[in-house]
Amino acid sequence: MKVEFASQPDNSIRLQARIVDKGKLPADLEPVVRAGAEAARFSGKAAQVFETFVERDGKVVRLALVGAGDPGDEGRIGVLERAGAALAAKYRTSGETRLALDVADSVSTPQQAVAVLLGLRLRGWRHDAYRTTLPDEQKQTLDSVSVSGAPAGTEAAWNVEACIAEGVEFTKRLVTEPANVIYPESFVAACRERFEGTDAELTVLDEADMKALGMGALLGVAQGSARPPRLLAIRWNGGKPGEPPVAFVGKGVTFDTGGISIKPAAGMEDMKWDMGGAGAVAGTMLALVLRRAKANIVGVCGLVENMPDGNAQRPGDVVVSMSGKTIEVINTDAEGRLVLCDALTWTQKTYSPSTIVDLATLTGAIIVSLGHEHAGMFTNNDNLAAKLDAAGKATGDKLWRFPLGPAYDKMIDSPIADMKNVGPRYGGSITAAQFLQRYIENDTPWAHLDIAGTVWTDKPGATWDRGASGFGVRLLDRYVRDNCES
Repeated sequence: MKVEFASQPDNSIRLQARIVDKGKLPADLEPVVRAGAEAARFSGKAAQVFETFVERDGKVVRLALVGAGDPGDEGRIGVLERAGAALAAKYRTSGETRLALDVADSVSTPQQAVAVLLGLRLRGWRHDAYRTTLPDEQKQTLDSVSVSGAPAGTEAAWNVEACIAEGVEFTKRLVTEPANVIYPESFVAACRERFEGTDAELTVLDEADMKALGMGALLGVAQGSARPPRLLAIRWNGGKPGEPPVAFVGKGVTFDTGGISIKPAAGMEDMKWDMGGAGAVAGTMLALVLRRAKANIVGVCGLVENMPDGNAQRPGDVVVSMSGKTIEVINTDAEGRLVLCDALTWTQKTYSPSTIVDLATLTGAIIVSLGHEHAGMFTNNDNLAAKLDAAGKATGDKLWRFPLGPAYDKMIDSPIADMKNVGPRYGGSITAAQFLQRYIENDTPWAHLDIAGTVWTDKPGATWDRGASGFGVRLLDRYVRDNCES
């Protein structure tokens, strides 16, 4: 969505909107508008919308008031994002193409104004590429907004935040595309295209490269598919020369049938988003590169398709990971950790990162534990946990920390190999994290984020529609802003 800034409301635009604090209807509203708002019980509660029509200078104006809640409430930025999102949800298919948005009544800082615009843009995103028979009234029309009343500095702040929006939108597109469109090779191609013209460095390993490196765990997952695997690294050197990078590592299973341990047919179509971790890493890197973050960051995506053909690995097989550790494959549907362990080893040996955060739609158990409200966080470092938790609270990409410990570690010991790829029924998310922790070297600060419950949603959220949420991009960008930039 295109955003323009104006000193005064653009009265040539038919759709006008004003952000209104709770209990504070603007004094300059026409009496009929005020009476209508009061009759409709519009009070300015967070994201509440009142719509009416009024004649101004001989023209009919479509006027919306949207609530910004109480200015003194905690979480003001999040409430303003919801206000912008409410406008997008109501008017994106309204037939209107432009919106004149007056924020003078309710925002006092550039960050507050930008929050409204970010919510508006993120909630306005929709992927209609394959919907060829939509009735006109369901087609998306709203594509630009003219903002007035914003404090000085808002435009500069928006130029940064728009980069974050692009990263979130890129993640949403990757996660939303079907598996016949996004698979390991095409994921790489999409990233090459999107990062073209930037200063990011892209490195791609093919199947032969990974065989030479001994990535038997990742390749074991991929061997049942006709689609060859890829390992993609996106590096951004925006910090001090020679300073070790922070590494973000994403699980990219572009479709997960479960392999020989095949999933039930009902709902299997959702497994196109099993690459949500890699999608979040790619979107985060795009945001950081576009806004030219002053930090050294590398994003690594392990990309495979998990299929059940005659060449697929079997339950009971033993594979050798790049680290040399051996793994007894008990369940081929516990494939994400096999992809990540080799990606983690390669990342550490190649980049010697100062910190590692991996993201993965790793377990259904995390959804049983947390539903769709939080992602699970597992980490070997309390300081890193606190920083990620703060970033999650600031952006709405919320995390909840789970334990790690030797008692859980014993649950994945194997009688014939160094470890099993699954433990018993209970504590499934924790044992998955224990598995990954075995691949972290030299006590490097590391966090594993199990995002299985948050990358995709069946109902609209604060700033997203049903479908891909873009979870993780804003979280990681905020972590970098607050902790990594020089």
